Amino acid sequence: MGIGGIAVALAAQNILGDLFASLSIVLDKPFIIGDSIAFDGLQGRVEHVGLKTTRLRSLSGEELVVANSDLLKCRISNYRNMRERRVLLTLGVSYDTPTEKVERLPQMISDLLRGPERLRFERAHFKGFGPSALEFEVVYWVTEPDFGLFMDLQQWVALTLLKALRSEGIETAFPTRTIHLHSPSREESQGREER
Repeated sequence: MGIGGIAVALAAQNILGDLFASLSIVLDKPFIIGDSIAFDGLQGRVEHVGLKTTRLRSLSGEELVVANSDLLKCRISNYRNMRERRVLLTLGVSYDTPTEKVERLPQMISDLLRGPERLRFERAHFKGFGPSALEFEVVYWVTEPDFGLFMDLQQWVALTLLKALRSEGIETAFPTRTIHLHSPSREESQGREER
């Protein structure tokens, strides 16, 4: 077999791989047109499944064209059957927060987040000592899959918590770094000058 034969065999292998992948997509249905999927760090809505490629529309609007064989090599998340969304929120408050306020904060968060429709509060706990904050972990569920509603409720939770923290005089934390400067003693300074 010559070089031309090898080139044809390799090309046929890629084409056959894509054909088998598209057949697998049609028969197995890991996704269908209209589904929102995520894979390999990309996300979009499926617009077309062809013999060689699948086309998606990303959240930012551009068209993503992916070889079917490459797509099936990835772990695919399909949001079609999602009924609700779980949210894990880490909240950091200042190390200067009085202990009694730290103790009350999980219950305060619980009381605030138990009200809204389509939001199911699960828990709030003091998680531990972060590099620059006392960290709390808050878990809640948005009981409908709609992304717009998810973002609306996420914003509502963030603003509600921010207002409550401010009204309690609790400061949110931000990354800080403490630098200790050492002034040389008079003897150390004189020793350097003599050198």
